[in-house]
Amino acid sequence: MLPKIDVPLYELKLISTGEKIKFRPFTVKEEKILMMAYESDDSKYAVDTIKQVLSNCVMSNVDVSELPTFDIEYLFLNLRARSVSEVVNLRYRCNNTVKNEETNENATCNNVVDIDLNVLEIEPTKNVDHSNKIELSENLGIVMKYPKMSIFENYANVDSEDINIILDLIVGCIDYIYDKEEIFYSKDASKEELMEFIESLQSKDLDKVKMFFDTMPKLTKKINFSCKKCGYNEEVELEGIQSFFG
Repeated sequence: MLPKIDVPLYELKLISTGEKIKFRPFTVKEEKILMMAYESDDSKYAVDTIKQVLSNCVMSNVDVSELPTFDIEYLFLNLRARSVSEVVNLRYRCNNTVKNEETNENATCNNVVDIDLNVLEIEPTKNVDHSNKIELSENLGIVMKYPKMSIFENYANVDSEDINIILDLIVGCIDYIYDKEEIFYSKDASKEELMEFIESLQSKDLDKVKMFFDTMPKLTKKINFSCKKCGYNEEVELEGIQSFFG
């Protein structure tokens, strides 16, 4: 019988709850299916694959599909760092405008700059104005819950700019609606009732709801680099997990 390989365990604190969870690095087999998902044009397949790999690697009693999307991104970023390498190499084209010495005309530098980034240094940012409680009037409001991976599975291959999809996502993230006298939990209402409520909002109120999504915790990192060709210094802000593996 072949010997078993000892696998290290790592700990990570979830952004949403502060709960500490343990996870192991992914294996060669899991890395293979991740690469297949990365090369696929099927977004739902990619989401399903990430869900499966995270479920395999998380050793704590946590349902990955029920985690908020920013927890998923943060967990996957750390999982990749512990499984492959803490440092990723990013490549950017210099956007500085320079004068072509031969034609005497302005042109973009376009020099490719390599940047090494330690992904373990990336921490989620929290907007000070963020709140899950949305006051529509003095006596009426909505309390939201964070979108989960299970919700995004339903929208993997659809147009994210479609107003019907946006409204559907909002409805799926309502925890409860309250007025002066009562609390109305979304689990006790039909989807049609919740949709009718959202569609009855004024535009200014819908903007308040959208602000909840716009100010959620997110993975961001500002990096500065200098172009060796033209000497231009530029700052780039990375946002979202795709940016860190570009």
